[in-house]
Amino acid sequence: MLELLIAILLLAAVAAFIAVPLRRPGDEDEPGLEDPVLADLEARKQAKYREIRDTELDHAQSKLSDEEFARQDAELRREAIAILKEIDAAEAERAGER
Repeated sequence: MLELLIAILLLAAVAAFIAVPLRRPGDEDEPGLEDPVLADLEARKQAKYREIRDTELDHAQSKLSDEEFARQDAELRREAIAILKEIDAAEAERAGER
């Protein structure tokens, strides 16, 4: 009987551990992501950050010259700043609606 109780508890613990990543976070966990405009801007920001990291990696691996890296890095960072400004404007507009 004790073995059955331990097995049930172990199974419940494993099921809970596996289910944690499957649960969708509530709106209060990630404010603003229910807004499709903010969600799109956040996705664009993350993509731009990946591009910046990829460019830095390419430069570190000597796949880009210093001049090419400087040009690409400046352009990507300008684009990232523009996205951040769009996010700020969308959040301010959303806050004004409340």
